[in-house]
Amino acid sequence: MAAAPETQSEPEWSGFFSNCVPPPNAESSAQAMAEFAVRHAAQGRRVVLVTSGGTKVPLESRTVRFLDNFSSGWRGAVSAEYFLGLGYAVVFLHRQRSLYPFSRRYSGLNLLDALKAVLDAGTTCWRVEADQAVLPDILPVLQRYVAVREAGLLLPVEFSTLSDYLYLLRAAAQALNPIGPKAMFYLAAAVSDFFIPASEMPEHKIQSGVSPLQLTMQMVPKMLTPLVKDWAPQAFVTSFKLETDPSQLVARARKALETYRHQVVVANVLETRRVFVVIVTADSQTDLALSENEVKQHHEIEEKIVTHLSECHTIFIEKSNNPA
Repeated sequence: MAAAPETQSEPEWSGFFSNCVPPPNAESSAQAMAEFAVRHAAQGRRVVLVTSGGTKVPLESRTVRFLDNFSSGWRGAVSAEYFLGLGYAVVFLHRQRSLYPFSRRYSGLNLLDALKAVLDAGTTCWRVEADQAVLPDILPVLQRYVAVREAGLLLPVEFSTLSDYLYLLRAAAQALNPIGPKAMFYLAAAVSDFFIPASEMPEHKIQSGVSPLQLTMQMVPKMLTPLVKDWAPQAFVTSFKLETDPSQLVARARKALETYRHQVVVANVLETRRVFVVIVTADSQTDLALSENEVKQHHEIEEKIVTHLSECHTIFIEKSNNPA
């Protein structure tokens, strides 16, 4: 699979959007995100956009085959819960059918195995009960979710393909821009680096058995550049850097900061991403890790990440409101 040379159009990302079809929920989602951000900022809350899950890259216009990655949306779903716990309002931009806050704890279960049909004594009325042995801690989890839902603190927005995600990311940035430094971007989605432009895709299913399949793919424009410079220039932006070579981790995180001029990179290595990360800023480096005891007690590294970033966000807001 060869990657074609990156197009040097100016601005590069503009050409991407002119060559993609907006997702069906684009207009309604943009309006909902804008109203959500302004409402919560007016109530004194910070608003965080959490992106979550992988991006599907279609190979045909009428898509049968596509390229994907291994992301389940775990980090985004877990982190959204901790942001909510710290008082943030959360826009949850997530891959369709990826893990979801609160319900992610039970994603490996067959729902029907957790439910029981019970006949009320002396009647012909049936009711459904949850088997709490199958759904551990379901009551407190449900109570937290209901409280979040009733307070309107979580706004879910779905995407499927790479172009859907980038289109909605731009819409989200523009929606959060009016609240300035109260906005945080927590870009945990696993975004493809390569794609096939819509104008170059075959319309129908690629036929097998004729010859080996050869694909030429374009580089996906780096949307951090317009996000930081144009779409939401006052926001606090956190990106993620996943590597397989630990020796390159911090250097590549610092390179990203120098290139895009955002605030934080959360750097992690594939094999240890659930227990260890490095928080890299322009002038600091902080290691966050779970101890063996914390792992045994089912603690989650995302709690430490979110707590640390919330503290960084506080400092960022103070500096933005009181520039030297």
